[in-house]
Amino acid sequence: LFLATLTYDTLRFEYEDFPETKEPVWILGRKYSVFTEKEEILLDVTSRLWFTYRKNFPAIGGTGPTSDTGWGCMLRCGQMIFAQALVCRHLGRDWRWIKGKRQLDNYFNVLNAFIDKKDSYYSIHQIAQMGVGEGKSIGQWYGPNTVAQVLKKLATFDTWSSLAVHIAMDNTVVMEEIRRLCQSNVPCAGAAACPALEPDVLYNGCPEDVGLRERLTLWKPLVLLIPLRLGLTEINEAYIETLKHCFMMPQSLGVIGGKPNSAHYFIGYVGEELIYLDPHTTQPAVEPGDSGCLPDESFHCQHPPCRMSIAELDPSIAVGFFCNTEADFNDWCQQIKKLSLVRGALPMFELVERQPSHFSNPDVLNLTPDSSDADRLERFFDSEDEDFEILSL
Repeated sequence: LFLATLTYDTLRFEYEDFPETKEPVWILGRKYSVFTEKEEILLDVTSRLWFTYRKNFPAIGGTGPTSDTGWGCMLRCGQMIFAQALVCRHLGRDWRWIKGKRQLDNYFNVLNAFIDKKDSYYSIHQIAQMGVGEGKSIGQWYGPNTVAQVLKKLATFDTWSSLAVHIAMDNTVVMEEIRRLCQSNVPCAGAAACPALEPDVLYNGCPEDVGLRERLTLWKPLVLLIPLRLGLTEINEAYIETLKHCFMMPQSLGVIGGKPNSAHYFIGYVGEELIYLDPHTTQPAVEPGDSGCLPDESFHCQHPPCRMSIAELDPSIAVGFFCNTEADFNDWCQQIKKLSLVRGALPMFELVERQPSHFSNPDVLNLTPDSSDADRLERFFDSEDEDFEILSL
């Protein structure tokens, strides 16, 4: 524990900011120059919500762990990538956190969704307990796919954000499935169709004066998570250019992954190095102050971000994108199609209009109209996380 704190404090003084390089720095779809925009780079990084190990929070499940040190790093990375989606949804990509400056209510609403207590939408408590249904006991290490599946389930309860969460399995993004999901009027997959006269049920977060017709054609903001395996034990170099391009897209939410059994949240790159936020620091759990206001400084990384060579990345990752509108999604599709034409860049996943036939054979997959992606495709990926974990043995 002492070591973790020491690392955090010494980083501040010893860690070189960024190499003096002509190479651009890309952070979640924004391009910066080290020479002229160093302050802007650091402000952008500091503004991301940073979730680390915590200690002395209420016991998970009432009798479980009160700290996630040593096991919660991928859960914290899942929280970070999802928090970035919520920031884009409620505050916008241009929003910045400035120490000591009074923040908007929506900012505290986003932060409160991740606080270490059982009733926050995306708390460590919720993620750990929901993971039991995915075959992970509380305190067990997650892979990127498991945390993505759990966050998708938790998002159905977050009526304030009203997100459509899609996890593209088998390295394939099916556009038709995403359009169906984002244009659906029902708040969660498998829910019974609600009577059209109950707009509060259907359209959480819509102003009352929005006309019914507009409501019916609303596009639910999309969080797209794509679990991938980019090699056997190390990343295949042919994917590196494509991976870099993911950080250049304005829809980028970054990447969760890391080194075997040590997860990081990657938010950008410079040259041949990835830029990431590291959850491996234990901080005390935060309690709301007397005024009900949450002390928030420990949720922002105020030292230069960490960097590592892209070649060191474990091949098992999940890439994230956020499309607030249908136009954003169409633009994202165009960029992915263009990317397949870049020389020397091997596509990490396939983009198709409709489901390939090998997915839709009812005999193989036992399809029901309301089956979720997770159930339908379970047999395609049920070994993914085990592979991820075996690498460290």
